[in-house]
Amino acid sequence: MKRTKIVDVLQSTEYGKEVCVKGWVRSHRGNKNVDFVALNDGSTIKNVQVVADPTKFDEELLKQITTGACICATGTLVESQGAGQASEIQAKELVVYGLCDSTYPMQKKGQTFEYMRQHAHMRLRTNTFGAVMRIRHNMAMAIHTYFHEHGFFYFHTPLITASDCEGAGNMFQVTTKNLYDLKKDDEGKIIYDDDFFGEQTSLTVSGQLEGELGATALGAIYTFGPTFRAENSNTPRHLAEFWMIEPEVAFLDQEELMDLEEDFIKYCVRWALDNCKDDLQFLNQMIDKTLIARLEGVLKDTFVRLPYTEGINILQEAIKNGKKFEFPCNWGDDLASEHERYLVEEHFKKPVIMTDYPRAFKSFYMKQNEPADESAGTEASVGYKGAVAPGPTMQGTDVLFPQIGEIIGGSVREESYDKLMAEIKRRDMDMTHLWWYIDTRRWGSCPHAGFGLGFERLILFVTGMQNIRDVIPFPRTPKSAEF
Repeated sequence: MKRTKIVDVLQSTEYGKEVCVKGWVRSHRGNKNVDFVALNDGSTIKNVQVVADPTKFDEELLKQITTGACICATGTLVESQGAGQASEIQAKELVVYGLCDSTYPMQKKGQTFEYMRQHAHMRLRTNTFGAVMRIRHNMAMAIHTYFHEHGFFYFHTPLITASDCEGAGNMFQVTTKNLYDLKKDDEGKIIYDDDFFGEQTSLTVSGQLEGELGATALGAIYTFGPTFRAENSNTPRHLAEFWMIEPEVAFLDQEELMDLEEDFIKYCVRWALDNCKDDLQFLNQMIDKTLIARLEGVLKDTFVRLPYTEGINILQEAIKNGKKFEFPCNWGDDLASEHERYLVEEHFKKPVIMTDYPRAFKSFYMKQNEPADESAGTEASVGYKGAVAPGPTMQGTDVLFPQIGEIIGGSVREESYDKLMAEIKRRDMDMTHLWWYIDTRRWGSCPHAGFGLGFERLILFVTGMQNIRDVIPFPRTPKSAEF
């Protein structure tokens, strides 16, 4: 008989119809009069209850139906006599596909997330990780749908690159060379002439620079793929392998970029609320009881647009009033997560788009704001409510979210060849491998802007999970590349 997915069985009211379901046992309880098997096939957070008369089945067969076992159940769909479900299946035939003994690591008892990370190959079968992975799928669908509906083209950028996107993160090297017999020159530097690509290459930390090329040809593109950063970081917010969404748009200014960032993120949150109700309700109950209210709050609120200079003023005022931070927050400091979360969670109590960062810690390709008072001979920039920055600022647009901190990093890109080259010279950068990027400013340059969204950080926010290792199927972190 053809299998019916459990999500479809639970929505059906065709009582009296014979159905066949297949899945993994969540629990099995019973007595001499009746057996109850909770079965799940991954199509929904909910289980279907299979009711079996023990007098009609072999005793040894019923003993094999343990937590984690894979079975097929055929029977009649009926209205449920118990609370908690509208329908159930009166079993006529039970077949065990895969046995599961007491050593199964995901037994029906409380396990820590750290324990489950050690068994990542099995944790996907739990309710929590099933919910997270279904939401992850839905967020991917939301992203593709949003950009498709808004006229963006899906653009594939290389995973192997000779450029480093200028400081976006430490890189994993890609080579076919024999690491036990490396050729070196007189200065002790490795010679790559005989390597596969003939030069030093690495896994990409970002597809942005190549994405800019796509935007200057197609108008609006987005990338969505894996990126890699070899940072020895064991925080709950960092992975060595993660997924990035990076749209780039021609003829977009700073205000329009912020509009795009806010509209995009709200679209994704709305999609989750509309399409992942059961999974979100489960996570709201089991993981974070404020989850759904927080997601709904994002849709209600207009994001605050806050220049960095005014943000520093707010933080320093908070310090004067007794607020203590671990890290300093003077003008020119790169804000720490604690500063970002204070602004979002305590001061404004809504998402914030921070803009106009100091040039010192932003990338070379960002567009620099015009000086506020050229007649005074300063490089100051005017910020929010007239606050004057004591140094040059860049047109960055970073979206800060509650519990996450930075979830989007974006900017207007510098389109002027002369200004870009002046910044490169000022930073004394080696552009050997980025000559092609400079060419975009030499020939037919245009104003453009874009941002990068870490997919796993979006999933963290939408699911309420607390560790980024728990929103990707198989996390890659320092000293961990199993499964």
